[in-house]
Amino acid sequence: MTNPDITAQLQQHSFFSDLDETVIQYLSGCATTQLVPKGNVLFRQGDGADAFYLVLSGEILIEIPAISGPSLEIQRLGQGQVVGWSWLIPPYEWTFQARAETNTEILEFDGAAVLSHCEEDPAFGYAVLKKFSGLMSERLEAARRRMMDEWNPPGFA
Repeated sequence: MTNPDITAQLQQHSFFSDLDETVIQYLSGCATTQLVPKGNVLFRQGDGADAFYLVLSGEILIEIPAISGPSLEIQRLGQGQVVGWSWLIPPYEWTFQARAETNTEILEFDGAAVLSHCEEDPAFGYAVLKKFSGLMSERLEAARRRMMDEWNPPGFA
């Protein structure tokens, strides 16, 4: 996918569409198309985080790995959904694990470059932070709900 194609896709995407054109242009310059084969881990909990992703096709499973036994599935993210926010918040380590549930095509954004630009340009940084704070809230709420469903301790809601 060429840079103009990425720019057009971001302009039409609900997560990015209300950002200023300069922000979209910068983000599109930091994005590359990647293919993630089924079963491959995109990132592991606790590893350094320096990217975020837009799912173009396929499905990414967000999970919490277990010490033993199967991981706890938190969310399944498909076409058009954004994956990853840990690149934006210290200590810049993944909070969850992400695995391709199917062969998946993604746009991978260079989170380190975006973060550096956030520091250089406060207006850009604020626009990005507003977008990703909503994403963080959504993912953490999904994790809370899923853990409560799984473990269902008495007295908790």
